[in-house]
Amino acid sequence: MSKNSEEKPRKRGTLKSGILGGIIGGLVIAVLGGGYLYANDELNMPATSNQAGVVDDKGKVTTTDVSVNVTSDVTDAVAKVEDSVVSVINMQKQNLEGFGGIFGSDTIDSSGSSDDSTLQTAGEGSGVIYKIDGKTAYVVTNHHVINESDAVEVLLKDGTKVKAEVIGSDVWTDLAVLSIPADKVTKAATFGDSDSLTVGEPAIAIGSPLGTNFASSVTQGIISAKNRNVDTDVNGDGVVDWTMTALQTDAAINPGNSGGALINIAGQVIGINSMKISTDTVEGMGFAIPSNDVVNIINQLETDGKVIRPVLGISLLDISQISEQQQESVLKLPKDVTAGVVVGQVQPDSAAEKGGLEKYDVIVKFNGEEVIDTISLRKEIYKSELGKEVEVEYYRNGKLEKTNITMTTSETMS
Repeated sequence: MSKNSEEKPRKRGTLKSGILGGIIGGLVIAVLGGGYLYANDELNMPATSNQAGVVDDKGKVTTTDVSVNVTSDVTDAVAKVEDSVVSVINMQKQNLEGFGGIFGSDTIDSSGSSDDSTLQTAGEGSGVIYKIDGKTAYVVTNHHVINESDAVEVLLKDGTKVKAEVIGSDVWTDLAVLSIPADKVTKAATFGDSDSLTVGEPAIAIGSPLGTNFASSVTQGIISAKNRNVDTDVNGDGVVDWTMTALQTDAAINPGNSGGALINIAGQVIGINSMKISTDTVEGMGFAIPSNDVVNIINQLETDGKVIRPVLGISLLDISQISEQQQESVLKLPKDVTAGVVVGQVQPDSAAEKGGLEKYDVIVKFNGEEVIDTISLRKEIYKSELGKEVEVEYYRNGKLEKTNITMTTSETMS
């Protein structure tokens, strides 16, 4: 405390102040004491004027035997879905050669063979049981939660751990579907309509932040925004190659919450938590995949084990990654062309090859939409329909060309 703020003794008004203080103090005691006595009377507990708390017959402070039944819209919503939120454990082979019996290197791995490797926990996330079909229950989680796993385990709300099978996974939407035995499953979550959400309405996140030690953690916030475009690095090379459309929330989302539920006040899943912005200067910016998108993808993953999308069959490179000298000498682009995508390799027998595209062509328009970069082109490609013809505009040797391409599917190219 600074010197200027120090209390100084008063020389006048002491008696008056003391009387007023006594009156005010008496009023406070009367109000608090009256409330205290009234409460004790209601609870049929003995009251004494000198009690600072509740004491037993030996004069020791103890707790009351009164339990408070607290219910709210939030607790009701959590109760509806918490049993269907699980922890998802990514197990991977770790080479423990040389440590033999100490670490159990003779353990039979998930493929049934015995070698110098054993399965260890490589990462932990969350998931949501969304369907029970006979003896099988289905879990949705994030692709990045189970990516590169050699085996996957699911920890249920009651502590039961079961083996899971990966039914399908999709890197672009960051979603995956698992199946587990249903004999221990008590409840499946229901999905709400993410398109009908209102900015500012309550949002509740349930998951396992930092792993299974904090399973079934609940945080609360609001829907901060809808239809946020969030740049993502899908393949981990440090380059943004996709833009995810997501719900933004300020409900606390931490590592381990990935794949868990974002629910509304009715206890419906409105999103699958996927990511957050984590810097020293940012707080309360988490993102979830909207439930309407989730339902579309998991239905495809259940049926086909993958999402079947139309592709051109080419490798892509943004013009911005090409030097001005090469744009002029190799691509022969007019100087006023500043956006587009350069065709790298063309896959044999692909839609692009059949449509006449060649290496070093620069795509500037796809199906009537301007192509700014690889992200915008991928979005337009994935929006097109299999078997349908689209018009593609591109530059070749400095001249603007057009071609019609019938969209097909492929496994390896964009």
